[in-house]
Amino acid sequence: ILLDKDGKRKHTRPTFSGQQIFALEKTFEQTKYLAGPERARLAYSLGMTESQVKVWFQNRRTKWRKKHAAEMATAKKKQDSETERLKGASENEEEDDDYNKPLDPNSDDEKITQLLKKH
Repeated sequence: ILLDKDGKRKHTRPTFSGQQIFALEKTFEQTKYLAGPERARLAYSLGMTESQVKVWFQNRRTKWRKKHAAEMATAKKKQDSETERLKGASENEEEDDDYNKPLDPNSDDEKITQLLKKH
């Protein structure tokens, strides 16, 4: 038992074995939430307290949500950049259509100059 400077019991962080973490992760893959009886059975089988299992699942859900949110943000950015790329490509195609049209001999030199600058 550790004591703080005032002589009170100091809370220590539990360290879980690889086997415990593996079992917890495996269970988390199947279900993100444990009901009381399931939590009690899992805690007993792993030699942990119900409170430890409960807190581990709470922390794991938080980690899972953050990762999921980051993945969604990355996917959104990728989709937005692809949309912009396609939009830019279609605008360029429209400009190319103007370039490929035969010039009207009666058109002014300014239009010819603009087309030549673009390409």
